[in-house]
Amino acid sequence: MVTLILVRHGRSTANTAGVLAGWTPGVHLDERGSAQAAALPARIADVPLAAAVSSPLERCEQTLRPLLDARPGLELRTDERIGECHYGDWSGRKLKELADEPLMEVVQQHPSAAVFPGGESMRAMQARAVDAVRDWNARVAEAHGEDATYVMCSHGDIIKALVADALGMHLDLFQRIHVEPCSVTAIRYTRTRPFLLRLGDTGDFGSLAPRGNAGDGTAVVGGGAGAP
Repeated sequence: MVTLILVRHGRSTANTAGVLAGWTPGVHLDERGSAQAAALPARIADVPLAAAVSSPLERCEQTLRPLLDARPGLELRTDERIGECHYGDWSGRKLKELADEPLMEVVQQHPSAAVFPGGESMRAMQARAVDAVRDWNARVAEAHGEDATYVMCSHGDIIKALVADALGMHLDLFQRIHVEPCSVTAIRYTRTRPFLLRLGDTGDFGSLAPRGNAGDGTAVVGGGAGAP
């Protein structure tokens, strides 16, 4: 059908502060995140784009702005269904503090059963994001043809959930996936199955260097700040 380029937003002020942002207002790209966004147009310069879709949150729109500036005529559309997970009462709290919450074990090991207090379930998060992608696939294919490619800027947990769906993985396995800030993930959708073409590609192999928590088996809720 079409090819979807998923971009996680650049590093944000919440990422560097170790805070689970969710839909908390006032979260924007930090200096490094802005540099990551500025480099994005060159990274995908050879790819024709039929459309650009973003989460309505500021950090995603900021990430796509340099790309839009480099491609006059590419209009930005927003879709709340690819907005960050509604973490409810967890929003705005430190990740280190949340690590002690009993629910965190469920989020890590059995996310399909996780429901954030005052927020949404991770199953609902995945369902709305998958529905959004299916809708946009159809819209882009109808307007631009079956070989069209479009870009969508979203958030770590949303992208991981979309990759799990594309691979036919149960949501309970999605914490095994990792996507860095401003990484590119590409999925080609055909009539019979999706194909994962790229996963979390930043072009920066320095992020593969060992880090202190590399072996503890814990996934960073919300996606984390990426390489130092």
